[in-house]
Amino acid sequence: MLFAIYLLPLGAIAERYGVGFHCYADDVQLYLAFPANTPREASVLEKCLGEIRTWMAGNWLRLNPKKTEVLLVGRDRVCESLVGTLSPPSIDGKTLRQVKVTKSLGVFLDASLTLERQVSSVVSSGFFHLRNIRRLRPVLLRDSLSTLMHAFVASRLDYYNALYAGLTLKNIHRLQLVQNSAAHVVNNVSRFNHITPTLRELHWLPIRWRITFKVLVLVHKALNGLGPAYLRDFLTPYIPARPLCSESGNLLVVPRFRSRLGERSFAFQAATSWNAIPAGLKSSPSFHF
Repeated sequence: MLFAIYLLPLGAIAERYGVGFHCYADDVQLYLAFPANTPREASVLEKCLGEIRTWMAGNWLRLNPKKTEVLLVGRDRVCESLVGTLSPPSIDGKTLRQVKVTKSLGVFLDASLTLERQVSSVVSSGFFHLRNIRRLRPVLLRDSLSTLMHAFVASRLDYYNALYAGLTLKNIHRLQLVQNSAAHVVNNVSRFNHITPTLRELHWLPIRWRITFKVLVLVHKALNGLGPAYLRDFLTPYIPARPLCSESGNLLVVPRFRSRLGERSFAFQAATSWNAIPAGLKSSPSFHF
C-alpha cells in the first residue's frame, strides 16, 4: 500500500497527457486510443513516458526499457497498415519492443483480443493438473478431490473469466472440456456419461454461465459502490423518454457498436447480461438473499 501511495504522482502525469492508466504495485500500464488515420497522436505516449522516466529518476526509481513493451490493439488489417507509419515510442534513444502478445497480471493479451493464447494456456495447465489429480484419486476422499480440483483447475478457469464474455463458441467449448473432465474425475464417472447431471450434482455452473455470473457480480458491485469507479462509468441507467413500465426495471443502456469486437466490451456485455435477469435480483442491495 505504501508503494502504491509512493507512485501516485504517475497517475497525475498520465492524466496531464490524456493517457489512461492502471497501476498494480510496480506494474504500470498506459492506454492511448487514437483513430487509425491519425497515428501521429501516438507521439503523446512517448512524451508521457519521458516525463514518467524523469520523475522516476528523481525519486530513486528506474524505468527499464527492456521490460517495457508496446501492444498495438485493433483489427488485423488496420494494425498491418500502421506498421510502416507508426513507430513504437522510445526511451533514452532506445526503441521499445512492440509485441503481438503480452502478459498482463497473468492474462495473455493479443493484438486482436481473441484471447486464444490465454485460452490455450488455461486449457494446457488445466489438463496438466487434472492428470496429476487423477493419479491421486484412488487414495483420496471425494471432498479432498473436490478441494484439489477447485485449487488447481477451477481457479484457473475462473481467473479473470469476465474477459471471456463474447468469446467464440470454439474457445468456450475448449474451456468447457476441462471442466467436464474435472467433474468426471471428482464424481468418478465415465467420460461417456452425460455431463449435465454431474455438473448439477456438483453445483458447478457451465463455463458460459460462470462468465455471465462474473460479469453480473462486477455490475452489481459497480452499481452499489462496491467496485472501481471506472467500471461504474461504463454503466448508464436507462431512462425512457416518456413514462413506461420499463422505467422501474433498473435497466441499463445497451451501447451500439459496429463490430463484434466492440460487443465484447464490458459496457455491452454488462448491459445485456444485467437487463436479462429478473428485477428482484437487480434491486437486491447485497449478494445474500
